[in-house]
Amino acid sequence: MKKKSIVFFSIFLLVAACAPKEGIEIRDAWIRTALQGGNSALYFVIHNYSADDELVGISAEIADAAEMHESSMVDDVMQMRMVESVPLASGEDVEFASGGLHVMLIGVKEELKAGDTVEVVLHFKNSVDIRLQVPVQEGADEHGGHGG
Repeated sequence: MKKKSIVFFSIFLLVAACAPKEGIEIRDAWIRTALQGGNSALYFVIHNYSADDELVGISAEIADAAEMHESSMVDDVMQMRMVESVPLASGEDVEFASGGLHVMLIGVKEELKAGDTVEVVLHFKNSVDIRLQVPVQEGADEHGGHGG
């Protein structure tokens, strides 16, 4: 009987491991260090395993505002513009990284030091909110102090 239980449990684990994932997954999230009153940036990779969706906002109590921005090169000048939402196609990754899409944390309420952890909440059009505990890390200041 014990042998049958082990076989059954092994099959169950194999089936569970092979089952398709669902929902939205966030990975490689981190926040830049920042001084109190300054700005920081949040980076991550988002993968949508479900139907098309849309990231419509970010909340972070650590800052006065959290805005999605996109940096791009225009006539040899790096420009940044706020975006209201980010489409998430089914089965696709969207990367929030320096020099592209990113989240600006504006007016940081307390110093963000390497090793700290900050809670942020991602809001979606069709999916439930996702709460994250995001580590603070040192980052190269590539964009003149705004962190994007």
